[in-house]
Amino acid sequence: MYVGRFAPSPTGPLHLGSLFAAVTSYLDARAHHGTWLVRMEDIDSPREVPGAADTILTQLETHGLNWDGPVLYQSRRIPAYREAWHQLRADGLVYPCNCSRKRLRHLEGIYDGRCRTKTAPGQDDIPCAWRVRTDIADRVHWNDLFCGPQQFDLKQTIGDFIVLRKDGLFAYQLAVSVDDAFQSITHVIRGGDLLDSTPRQLHLLQLLSSPAPRYGHTPILTDSSGLKLSKQRFAPAINPTSAQHNITRCLGLIGLTPPTSSLGAPASELLQWAAENWHRNVLKTGESGKKAPTSIAVD
Repeated sequence: MYVGRFAPSPTGPLHLGSLFAAVTSYLDARAHHGTWLVRMEDIDSPREVPGAADTILTQLETHGLNWDGPVLYQSRRIPAYREAWHQLRADGLVYPCNCSRKRLRHLEGIYDGRCRTKTAPGQDDIPCAWRVRTDIADRVHWNDLFCGPQQFDLKQTIGDFIVLRKDGLFAYQLAVSVDDAFQSITHVIRGGDLLDSTPRQLHLLQLLSSPAPRYGHTPILTDSSGLKLSKQRFAPAINPTSAQHNITRCLGLIGLTPPTSSLGAPASELLQWAAENWHRNVLKTGESGKKAPTSIAVD
């Protein structure tokens, strides 16, 4: 059974780049006669924009991207993340870290494990971040559905990473891993900007004795200067009154050109045609089996 998911963060409405990610995830699920779920990753409350979650769901519906089952809101899953953290703590796989931001900046993104040997604080109310150990991890391997064979040495490239933030919020990596296991996700199709999140999530899933999904990382959309389309760079929201045009544009970027008989068809019919003609090689360059491009420039 195929179970896929699209998991936006409600930090603003969908733009063309996030719509492209939703479409590729949706088509892969529907082409394999699978289930497609929507999960709202709303655990980072300081970054959340009021009303954005409802806006995103409306945008998906307007564009014919109809999901299966109820939407899962991460903000309602805090007890599950806390249970996973307690499990990791009981197994001695996480530890508190009080390193300053100044010290972390000098590490340039690769944590050196300095706090790993410190004695844990005696009280849970002492503010600190909690990191998961990677010194016990072997190289992480997986065969990406679009990017081909991948391997990461977590110790050398990332180091021990945070699963519980100092402000008390559970980190993205832990929440996603717990929810993928909870929802029995079998396939994660998402943008290549999350490629380096995959080894962290595979590591956590292994530590939690949970099965891992298959991963496929699709090209990200960039502007003419090569920068990723994103909310942080003020990418404009997709126009809900132009759903047919937006879906046609996404299909063209994927490499699917609807027949002329489909001109004027609603977005849902375009997606149905695309699902019937989808195969993963459309996002790969040249011959079957070659890696997908890492980015696609849009005007």
